Amino acid sequence: MSRPNTGSEPDPWRAPVIVAQIPDTGLHRKLEASAAERQAIAEAGGLREVLSAQAEFDVVPRSGGRVQVTGSVRARIGQTCVVTLDPIESVVDEEVDLTFAPEAEARRLADLIAERRDDKEPSEVADPPEPIMGGIIDLGRLATDALFLAIDPYPRKEGVVFEAEVTAPDPEDHPFAVLKALQDKKKGK
Repeated sequence: MSRPNTGSEPDPWRAPVIVAQIPDTGLHRKLEASAAERQAIAEAGGLREVLSAQAEFDVVPRSGGRVQVTGSVRARIGQTCVVTLDPIESVVDEEVDLTFAPEAEARRLADLIAERRDDKEPSEVADPPEPIMGGIIDLGRLATDALFLAIDPYPRKEGVVFEAEVTAPDPEDHPFAVLKALQDKKKGK
C-alpha cells in the first residue's frame, strides 16, 4: 500500500508490533490517534482535518512466518466539497484483511503472482502478501494507508450535483466561418 504523500516525512501514526513477540494465540490492538497524529495524517493526506481516527486489529501468526491482520479503521474527516467549496465532514469505515510475510518470501510470492496474472483474469489471482520490514508490522501505518485508500477524492456536499454550464453553439462560430466570410466578401454580399 502506498500513501498519497510518499516523501521522506515520517509516518504520521505509528503503532509498531514486533512479529517475534506476537503470542501463538495472537493479539488484539485498539488504536486511537492523538491530536498531533490526526493533524499529521491530515497534512499527509491533503485533508482539511481529521476529527477522529480509531483502528482495531487482530494480529494472528500463521505458518511460514506469515502474519494475518484483520480489523477495521474508522475516522471522521474534514474535506472540501469539490462543487461548492464548502467544508464538509465524511465518515470512513474501512475493513482490513492483509497477510504479511517475511520480506524475501513476500517478494518471491509477488513475482509468482505476477507470472500467474499473465495467464489468468486479475480477479482470479490473490494479492501478494505485504512484506514484514525489519521484523515489525506497523499497525499505525496500516491504519493510515487504509484510511487514505478509503477517502473519496472528490467529496460532495449531500444533494449537490455538478452541472456543467451548457451554451448553445453559435452557428457562425465554426472552423470554416472565416472562409465563408471571405467567400461572401468576394461575391459582394
